Amino acid sequence: MTTQTSQAPARGTRRRRSALPYVLVLPAVLLFVLFILAPGAYAVVLSLQRRKVSGGLLGTGSKVVWVGLDNYRQVLTDGELWSSALRMLEVGAITIPVTIGLALLFALLLDTARARFTRAARLLIFLPYAVPGVIATLLWGFMYLPATSPIGGDHIDYFGATGVYGSVANIAVWGAVGFNMVVIYTALRALPPEIYEAARMDGCSELQIALRIKVPLVLPAITMCTLFTVLASAQLFNEPNTLKPLSNAISSTWVPLMKVYTDAFVNSDIYSAAATSVVLAVAALAVSFVAARVVQARVAGGGR
Repeated sequence: MTTQTSQAPARGTRRRRSALPYVLVLPAVLLFVLFILAPGAYAVVLSLQRRKVSGGLLGTGSKVVWVGLDNYRQVLTDGELWSSALRMLEVGAITIPVTIGLALLFALLLDTARARFTRAARLLIFLPYAVPGVIATLLWGFMYLPATSPIGGDHIDYFGATGVYGSVANIAVWGAVGFNMVVIYTALRALPPEIYEAARMDGCSELQIALRIKVPLVLPAITMCTLFTVLASAQLFNEPNTLKPLSNAISSTWVPLMKVYTDAFVNSDIYSAAATSVVLAVAALAVSFVAARVVQARVAGGGR
């Protein structure tokens, strides 16, 4: 009798323990469904529809009709969208290598044996990441204006047709370097110090240790940061949209997300905007999948 009584609470405890992971994951699942999955599904539904005006020339009525893939054909043949995507790639060509290069450089410098005041330096480098993107863009925008610029606004056209690419990329880099530096620095600190001691005993300099030991071992972290930066570049919106009133070179469709915003909320064409959003989301997922496979291959290969 005592054995049966003791076994019953044990089974109840095992059930509660087995259910605990699902209870802990449930809030994240609900948030994912409510704010990502459901809006995404609604966008797909909208992308397959179109509002049709009826009533002849007077346009006395309208109704929503299913048009299948017509919106996608219109989006994929829209030259304005491809031009905005090209501008996004040009900004990304500046942002991605500069962001990862500076983040890696700062992380390596902070990880050297002679580094001093590393906590304060990490905080100062990370601080721009905590500044909201719109506020950061406004701050830099006033620094770019000739009337208020302390960085040569009278001699450099920061808002010209060519200079605006560097201006937008500079703001993106300024805000993203700190986060990526922390990720790479954390990976460096996780490496066993015995490796460095053995390398120094063999006569390696700090530069050789950084390039031949540290960088290969933290390559998965660098690859992950590159993925984050690529996805952030694909979502470029705040910087050019905030700078648009200050620059004639930035149109309302300068990058793809600005075109989505203009189509949906200025031109009231939510169906084309939804199709464009779905295309951009699929492209971002494809990039994420390829990058994730690269990271897995690097981790499985020991960072080689």
